[in-house]
Amino acid sequence: MPFAVGVIETYGFPAMLAVADAMVKAGRVTIVKYEQADSGRQFVCIRGPVSEVNRAVEAGLIVGSDLPNEGCVTTHYIVPNPPENLETVLPIDFTEASEEFWIEEIRGNRIPGF
Repeated sequence: MPFAVGVIETYGFPAMLAVADAMVKAGRVTIVKYEQADSGRQFVCIRGPVSEVNRAVEAGLIVGSDLPNEGCVTTHYIVPNPPENLETVLPIDFTEASEEFWIEEIRGNRIPGF
């Protein structure tokens, strides 16, 4: 089954929290990373089947476009079927910290290091 990476960057932590919440509720995805970028920007990165990541990112963008005050989505991107090189170099792979939230398709596949 082909997997994808989806990332949404927001301005402010509450915006990132709202976007992350919408994404995990909308699709069978796992949050693999979230972090503060700079100047108050935050990003959240998800993994899962391509169709589920597409659906989850779309839901995150809808929620992110309707945030009160200063919160907003600044950018987003989806990488369907990322090559092994990306998974090895960038912090987008499944980790032990997210293991209990892995979708069943992940558990059935071999993941490097686990």
